[in-house]
Amino acid sequence: MTTLEQAEATARARTVAKARRPRRRIGDDWWRYLVGLLAIAFALFPLLYVVSAAFNPIDSLTGASLIPDSVTLDNFRQILSGTPGEEGTSEAALDVPYVSWYLNMLLISGVTAVLSVFFAALAAYAFARYRFRGRKLGMLGLLLIQMFPTFLAVVAIYFIVLRVGDVFPAMGLDTRLGVILVYLGGALGVNTWLMKGFLDSIPDELDESARVDGATPAQVFWAIILPLAAPVLAVVGLLSYIGTINEFIIASTLLQTTDKFTLTVGLFGFIQDKYAQQWGPFCAGVVLAAIPVVVLFFFLQRFIVHGLVRGAVKG
Repeated sequence: MTTLEQAEATARARTVAKARRPRRRIGDDWWRYLVGLLAIAFALFPLLYVVSAAFNPIDSLTGASLIPDSVTLDNFRQILSGTPGEEGTSEAALDVPYVSWYLNMLLISGVTAVLSVFFAALAAYAFARYRFRGRKLGMLGLLLIQMFPTFLAVVAIYFIVLRVGDVFPAMGLDTRLGVILVYLGGALGVNTWLMKGFLDSIPDELDESARVDGATPAQVFWAIILPLAAPVLAVVGLLSYIGTINEFIIASTLLQTTDKFTLTVGLFGFIQDKYAQQWGPFCAGVVLAAIPVVVLFFFLQRFIVHGLVRGAVKG
């Protein structure tokens, strides 16, 4: 029997075995679907409740329902205008600089994401492609630093930024640049590890062939490595952006002026202060804050899974 005949016989045998294999019925896996539906309901219920409260004319969450009796846009108008009224009245209370908080969120999160991707890519390329003294110790140090929670270093970070502000006022307390620098230092370790795992999966032969053609190390990095690493760059940028938006402890410690608050700090103070009953405008502000993240997920979704999986295979 020739090789071709053996291959055809093997293929026929596999086809017959597959045909004889009993097919699973949907009824046999009913519990899988039940678990999946419960997980989806558990994840979506808080989101749907917040969205419902944003369009609900009732400010109190205790009297609100998942499906509001009537829909209104007054909550969005109040939070965007910065003058939410007192409960049960149409009079304006104290000014709430929601637009300033929103712009601060976009500025700080966007700059942090871009710079963290840039510096992490440089560090990961050095650790992945070059062999130098202290390489393993440096990677181990980055890993150990990530083991400690951020709030353990809040006091040290506060005094460091305070002393730096005496020399460079633009980087001191109550400055957006100071907060961005602190965020960059905290995100560099985990982003470097994530990118290094991805860069290790890119063959070294590409670098060698480019150098043979006369490319400089900078040309290899910008023209070859970065385009191939686009999935992990998108993942790191997205994670940095979301992490910065959700961060509260450092921002509330370093920012002291109301107009310079991030959206997380501002909305927390909004709901804790005299507006404790203004849950409708609060939920409207939260819904508006989720729009940039949803847009980023929409445009970067094709990179997310590929970047995470490939970076976890080899490191």
